[in-house]
Amino acid sequence: MTVPFRFIHAADLHLDSPFRGMSKAPDALKEKLQASTFGALRRLTDTAIREQVDFIVISGDLYDEADRSLKAQFLLLKEWERLQHYGISVFVIHGNHDPLNGARAELKLPSNVTQFGANGMEYRPAYCRNGELAAFVYGMSYGKRHVTENLAARYSTVEGAPFHIAMLHGNVNGDSSHDPYAPCSLEELTGKGFDYWALGHIHTRKVLHEYPHVVYSGNIQGRNPRETGPKGCYLVEVSTSRAVELTFIPLDEIRWLDAALSINDLHTEQELLQRLEEQAEQFAARGDGRTVMARLTLEGQGPLHPKLSETITVRTLLEQLQLGSPHAWIYALEVHTRAGLRLTELEDENSFAGELYRLTQRLEQDSGAWRQEAAAAVAPLSGHAKLGRLLRGNWDELPELWLEQAREHVLGLLTAEGRKDE
Repeated sequence: MTVPFRFIHAADLHLDSPFRGMSKAPDALKEKLQASTFGALRRLTDTAIREQVDFIVISGDLYDEADRSLKAQFLLLKEWERLQHYGISVFVIHGNHDPLNGARAELKLPSNVTQFGANGMEYRPAYCRNGELAAFVYGMSYGKRHVTENLAARYSTVEGAPFHIAMLHGNVNGDSSHDPYAPCSLEELTGKGFDYWALGHIHTRKVLHEYPHVVYSGNIQGRNPRETGPKGCYLVEVSTSRAVELTFIPLDEIRWLDAALSINDLHTEQELLQRLEEQAEQFAARGDGRTVMARLTLEGQGPLHPKLSETITVRTLLEQLQLGSPHAWIYALEVHTRAGLRLTELEDENSFAGELYRLTQRLEQDSGAWRQEAAAAVAPLSGHAKLGRLLRGNWDELPELWLEQAREHVLGLLTAEGRKDE
């Protein structure tokens, strides 16, 4: 039996993240982007106060850089002082982005904040707001950025608490989308005797296991187009019977979204723009009052495909979209459409188009032959400093896409649908 308590599990605040690559956004939106991690931090504090949690655990990467900005340090200190006023304790570890050997100001932390060191696993008691012992919280920070050893191997429970919470910033089961820092296995974590593993480092929230709970809370604010959807923290409620209930609470101020739109039933540019504007409004609604950064991908096939192959058409559509809703900024319009061709009819056709189609089929079946063909086609570009480097860096993934795009483009020009009147 344990006393009932509630805490917040957060991670990967990445305060003062730079948000590169949005140079074409309006100045006001750039300012919102730059301030968004701080806004999410304030929402974290507001949530803890509103939900009357007993304490907060933050599992690494509080800052975006090892040499953390003074602004980020001051703002984080201010939020921790707000939590102190409400009697809410904070337990933090540092990760690969903000290791303890990074440059930082000499700031005195408020008494409600516990920062774990990097010399080994440490533990501290966490109390309910009424003073009863709720749990032991365990943690270990990164002393340097590149920590490739298994830190979880150093963790073990200590008798004396009704509940045990382990904080770890690391990569469980070798997630290839993130650096392999502090690698460990899920089986190892579940066998350690802890009741809850509060994980950081992976920016996608996920519950890897229940009883014991092994949980990534994800980051509190998406920082780039790859980090789509709501971002925030978990409110964790523990009952007297040690039952654990997780509630996700969004904290993000800017939300990144992706969507695809089919051109199958569209015939004019005006129809397409109208459909795109409708999609932008849907993006704005999905933001729940937040500003949305969205990427739209056009798919399908139809009579608009030739027009969408022209850069000026796509650029004009994007410019029109960016004049629309103030709550949804369409930062990219990508085209993956296909011509309305009946390619299978060319398989037996005695024509140049038919022969070309059969050639592409043979190349699809023989990757070696296709790579030779593609290499010969781009050989004149290989000596160019920038283009040559770009081709070499993407050679393993692009040729198959090139074949599909080339077939669509050339056969579209050769068939009646693709010809232009002379």
